[in-house]
Parts: sequence; C-alpha cells; structure tokens
Amino acid sequence: MKRVLFVCTGNTCRSPMAEAILTHMAKQKQFPLQVRSAGIYAVPGDNISPQAKEVLSTEGIQTDHCAQRLSEELLEWADVILTMTKQHKNAVLLESPTLNKKVYTLTEYITDDAFDIMDPYGSSVEVYRRCAEEIYQHLETLMEKWSKE
Repeated sequence: MKRVLFVCTGNTCRSPMAEAILTHMAKQKQFPLQVRSAGIYAVPGDNISPQAKEVLSTEGIQTDHCAQRLSEELLEWADVILTMTKQHKNAVLLESPTLNKKVYTLTEYITDDAFDIMDPYGSSVEVYRRCAEEIYQHLETLMEKWSKE
C-alpha cells in the first residue's frame, strides 16, 4: 500500500483538499492508498478553511480535518511526499536532504515540470473551487500513472 503525504504552508487549504480528494478517488477506484497532509507552518488543531470544506462538500467529500505540523515521523511514514509549491519542496529538503528521492512538487511528480498550485488562502469559495479543480486534475493524472505501474 502506497503512503502519500501532501505538504503546504498551514495545512488548512491545499494539502487537506488534496488529501481528501485523493482519499475519495482511491476509495472509488478501490486503489490501496494511505493519504495524509501536513503544513510547514501549521498550527496544530486548526480546522480546514470553511471555503475548502464547502468546496469538498459540494463534491460529496466530507472531512473533519485538523491541521498538523510537518514532522520527522510523517516524513519517514510517507513513500512519496508531494508539495504544493517549489518553496515547500525546498523547505522540506533543507531540513531533510536525504529525502530527495521521495519529495516532489505535485506537478513535477506527474509531468516533470515543477510549477506551483495556487494558494487560495483568504479568497472566495470560487477561488477555492478553481484550486480544488486544479488539484483534482493533477490527481486524476497521478491515479492514471499509478494504475499503470
């Protein structure tokens, strides 16, 4: 079973949406995955943003996510660590350079082209929806890639 860790800044927007969406997709496709998320500067226990929760809910995805800070334990647990930005990737590798073979931005992992997932923090539900759609499209490609392995 593959273990995936998504990483962003506060673990209240992008990474928990990616965690919830990929978990949902894996259940639908009966694909064996464990998925978690964390934030480099997360405040442990913070709730997922209301906008992110609303966007997920409209897609039939329920979550009771609480933020957690990125830890050595989570980094060791993961088979692959997918960050939302190049800056997040660099921050992880600065602290743990030996993980360079399992840390990627989400986009570079599936396309070999590292570009950032937009940060919807503090924006409208519509901006969160666009962010979730972007994440969803990348995760569809990810699932296709893994199903061929």
